[in-house]
Amino acid sequence: MPPSHPAPSAATANRPLPKPVRAEHSIVAVGLTSTSLARLSAQGFRTEMQTKGTLASVVRLVPPRGLSLDEAQRRVRMVDAGAAADFDHYYYTDEGSACSGPSCEAISLIGWSGSASEQCGPAPTIGLIDTGINREHEALKGQAIEVLSGLELRGSPSQQDHGTAIAAILVGRSGSSTPGLVPGARLLAVDAFYRDGGTTDRTDVITLVRALETLAERNVRVVNMSLSGSPNEVLKRAIASAQAKGMVIVAAAGNNGAGAEPSYPAAYPGVIAVTAVDKKLAIYSRATQGEYIDLAAPGVDLWVASAGGGSSVKSGTSYAVPFISAAAAILSASSGTLNATDLQATLESSTLDLGAPGRDKTYGYGLLQASSLCSPDQSETPVAHSSTDGKSELP
Repeated sequence: MPPSHPAPSAATANRPLPKPVRAEHSIVAVGLTSTSLARLSAQGFRTEMQTKGTLASVVRLVPPRGLSLDEAQRRVRMVDAGAAADFDHYYYTDEGSACSGPSCEAISLIGWSGSASEQCGPAPTIGLIDTGINREHEALKGQAIEVLSGLELRGSPSQQDHGTAIAAILVGRSGSSTPGLVPGARLLAVDAFYRDGGTTDRTDVITLVRALETLAERNVRVVNMSLSGSPNEVLKRAIASAQAKGMVIVAAAGNNGAGAEPSYPAAYPGVIAVTAVDKKLAIYSRATQGEYIDLAAPGVDLWVASAGGGSSVKSGTSYAVPFISAAAAILSASSGTLNATDLQATLESSTLDLGAPGRDKTYGYGLLQASSLCSPDQSETPVAHSSTDGKSELP
């Protein structure tokens, strides 16, 4: 008779299962020559997927049966000392739990009006790597959004909630319930997420690299990545290659708490790491903190577009990222000669210092102040605004 186990408590039963950190049966490698790939194939490795090589030649390898993933990485490095190999890590969107109290409201913290993009220069193009998007949502219908396809995803299609919310913060139609920061901008979006036997959207190293390649081929300069995961040497090299081509990557700081390890790709050199603050300029309670944090933006109790229609209240460093991406895109479009380093420095100098004087682990350089990027008409109503009746209704 099998041993009996106590029934799980209600708290345990309702606790979400931990998200897998990496794939169990594959690794990724970058920089392998065709000769090296042939040698690995002869040893029983199977190439499951490969990028075009626009940014970096990345492959997903399935080791022969019985070979551990650690040993598989060692074999790759033995075959080609110039290559790098790592686990096949997963990455997740950085959305937190929704607010349920009567004080939930969207707010304006950065002094950005609806005419900002027009007054700062030509309408920018913004790249977005996220989940799917509902382009028929009333905030997005008719907007200049192109969803770039062609990625071979591992599982079933992603849910569209997260991507729809981020897209609307960026380019939501003026006059809708969730107007965007730069409604006149062009959005090139890549659905890089999928559901692989679970209930959470996720992506992986090679899919992220292929998504970056897709945007690089369209000469997209500013890329919004409201996602995070583990450090990965293969992804790090691909990110560096994208940056060498002039790409500005803006990523979420992560929602793992103040004492957690840094989140990636935000913590890679040159990536703009964005954290979230609430209406009182306090840090989001779940935001990851560290030396890598660059900038802060609104990301707590924001009204965002829901894929099924209408809007809902969400929190997370994910939702702060598009504020910085929009600012970066406007700067890029209006100052064609501004390189990535100077662009980031301009953003970092256009802030309200929060926390300890100067840059700190919680707020980075501080809260973005868009009014110093351009001079919007003071008569314009800010894009993100507060409800005044204290009720949980659309502002």
